Amino acid sequence: MSEQPRQLETDSELRALLMRVRRIAVLGIKTTAAAAQPAYYVPEYLQRVGFEIVPVPVYYPEATEILGRPVYRRVQEIPGAIDLVCVFRRQQDLAAHLDDLLLAPPGAVWLQSGIRDDAFARRLTEAGIDVVQDRCLMVEHRRLRG
Repeated sequence: MSEQPRQLETDSELRALLMRVRRIAVLGIKTTAAAAQPAYYVPEYLQRVGFEIVPVPVYYPEATEILGRPVYRRVQEIPGAIDLVCVFRRQQDLAAHLDDLLLAPPGAVWLQSGIRDDAFARRLTEAGIDVVQDRCLMVEHRRLRG
């Protein structure tokens, strides 16, 4: 029996989410040209530890592959189910992605460190999507996997 969609904050909620996630779309992923930035090295880490990464760059129109995986321009264009969308976009840019996320829809949306928008998160949870705000997926995975 599934629980009501909500904003996940406790260690037990985050751990349960990470246990059910296998396939992660990374919205705002960067290319190797920006390898020193979190929007590249966080998904690279996640891929290395066994998650399937689906790149959804916002920039880099010439990129057809990132991390050896085909690029999609919108989350809703990705074939098959997406367990989690990891978002590397500034708060002021989130609204432009709301319809795409609602049409996809993933099991959960994770807003990376420094990204918080309660109204955006509320729209997602109302649509049945769990949300994590203002946390680094790599840091939390490392901290909770033990």
